[in-house]
Amino acid sequence: MAADLILAILHHLLAFLLAGVLAAEFVLVRRGLGGRNLSVLGHVDGAYGALAGAIILVGAGRVIFGLKGWEYYVYNHAFWAKMAAFALVGILSIAPTRRILRWRKAGAGSESYAVPDDEIESARKFIRLEIAVFALIPIFAAMMARGVGN
Repeated sequence: MAADLILAILHHLLAFLLAGVLAAEFVLVRRGLGGRNLSVLGHVDGAYGALAGAIILVGAGRVIFGLKGWEYYVYNHAFWAKMAAFALVGILSIAPTRRILRWRKAGAGSESYAVPDDEIESARKFIRLEIAVFALIPIFAAMMARGVGN
């Protein structure tokens, strides 16, 4: 029971941290992006990936070691909808991450480099979509917690 509680707490904290990091990316990716903010954005994006990986590991731990047992999750439609939403957020994050890496390379050693505005707008569209799909994850989690989807 203690392991289940610890895993649940970690899972929720990581999800909130991931939401915060996603919001920070949205704030940082704006017109005039360059210099120090571009460097900060790179670190934030790295944290985003690390947190997503940690959520996967802790979530797998909940499925394997949790009180509900793996059968509860495997046969729950809301669980699979939550997994699909999480995977879609991950897929949507690829384009902004690739752009951030490219921007950092282009701006390396130049404090005057600023990301072109059209690229900023394109990246922001992906991040907006990530946020919209991410909002589905707690909805599906609440459904699961109430036995919806069995």
